[in-house]
Amino acid sequence: MTLKTLRTLLFVPGDRPERFEKALQSGADAIALDLEDAVLPEGKARARAAIAQWPGCTDPRVMVRINGTDTEWFKDDLDMARERGCGAVMLPKAADPIALARIAERLGPAVDLYPIIETVEGAARMREIAAAPCVKRLVFGTVDFSRDSGIQNEDGWLPIRIEMVLASRLAGRATPIDGTLLGWNDPALLQAQAARSRSLGFGGRLCIHPAQIAPIREGMLPSSEELAWARRVLEAVAQAEHGAIVVDGKLVDKPVVDLARDWIAQSGGEH
Repeated sequence: MTLKTLRTLLFVPGDRPERFEKALQSGADAIALDLEDAVLPEGKARARAAIAQWPGCTDPRVMVRINGTDTEWFKDDLDMARERGCGAVMLPKAADPIALARIAERLGPAVDLYPIIETVEGAARMREIAAAPCVKRLVFGTVDFSRDSGIQNEDGWLPIRIEMVLASRLAGRATPIDGTLLGWNDPALLQAQAARSRSLGFGGRLCIHPAQIAPIREGMLPSSEELAWARRVLEAVAQAEHGAIVVDGKLVDKPVVDLARDWIAQSGGEH
């Protein structure tokens, strides 16, 4: 998995090992084997053992969501991830950068950390969390954040989303991953919601069902209209000899050209 191309991240319950390989072949850019919310307390040990026994748990497209630092399962989860050589670990309800630093020390520098911001305390300390050792990307846990903050209207999350993007940028991290969408029967809506995430500066979204993968990936990529505009910009630049460059009635300067190149690159095209 590469940070720049991880646009879809599919959760898989850790106590359903028969789904692990299917999830890996689902088309998602990465999968998260879940030991936390998707597994009942009585199934935690069984789920941990199932992940440890699966040869694919060291695949670079696989990460493990462990239980939180305040739970009785945290230490065993962390030990399993370290002993099995898991390359990426998601930490729920991340709120303490010191705890993150200790986790990074325990796992070693080769392991990427994905802190999930899903509490008010975590949101208040995002910049410290983003700057903690081994953190690769912040993740927005929308469902738990809604419950903890009491903000049920998604429009109310806008300041948190913007701060997450800014915190990631300031810490030199990759663009953050937006939260889960609870439905999967409306591809057009999924694509539109993913496109909104992208417009806010997010680079990917969490998925809870394989049917979400294709429309979310489509929404996280530049649209056909944006790509057509980007090509017009690059063609105008290539043909210009001197003076101001205007495309669609608007002045084109360096930031605009850089954006056009970024969109073409994201689509996998050439300019």
